[in-house]
Amino acid sequence: MSPEQQPHPSTVGEVLEYLGRPSLRQQPMEGLLQRVTDLVKAVMPGRSEASVTLLVRARPSTVVATGRLAVDLDEGQYERGHGPCLHAAATRETTEIPDTRSETRWPDHARRAAEHGNLSSLSVPLVIDGPQVSGAMNIYARQPNAFDEASRSAATRIGPYAAVAAGNLHLYRCAVKRAVDLEAALASRAVIEQAKGILIERHDVDAYGAFRILARASVHTHTTVRRLAEHLVRTGELGRR
Repeated sequence: MSPEQQPHPSTVGEVLEYLGRPSLRQQPMEGLLQRVTDLVKAVMPGRSEASVTLLVRARPSTVVATGRLAVDLDEGQYERGHGPCLHAAATRETTEIPDTRSETRWPDHARRAAEHGNLSSLSVPLVIDGPQVSGAMNIYARQPNAFDEASRSAATRIGPYAAVAAGNLHLYRCAVKRAVDLEAALASRAVIEQAKGILIERHDVDAYGAFRILARASVHTHTTVRRLAEHLVRTGELGRR
């Protein structure tokens, strides 16, 4: 279903009913997470923007966002190493700034947020399966004291849907990276074996002797064995110019 054809729930109840539909599982993972974030923006008060932060091995990134405001405020926290979204992701505590103009826990972030027109924020932790992985769903409102008990409850109820989508997206990206790394490793091994074959024939040595020749050349030229092997296979020359 294209974005133009998708339904547009306007209440929290409609959002939760929509997110519970089995048909959503057929959407691409990043598209589903973006959809969840768009719906959060639609039902949260204060003319909000929203984003999802993933914290993987203490390295944060914004995987989806509804606008530039959310991205800028997320990235400002990443640069400083602290702020409400990082606090929520690291501690699994819902973190709220009622008014950025009087916030004292993260004064530099609060000052920057207020300058950008963000006057209150709510970060909901996302519990994600996997070692050293956590996340937060961040809501940046353009009004102070934008969040009441109902909106906090709504964000907390929507959070698990974002957590599942974010967790699946993380697993997918990890799988892609492993596949790319494996392909690179196989390609590296293949070209090294070709280079060893050339050296075996050229110097009448065995496979171990051929690899020692490559290793010595690598040390002398400050070049990786793979690059030396590629150069040898391509040009017939062992040294690099």
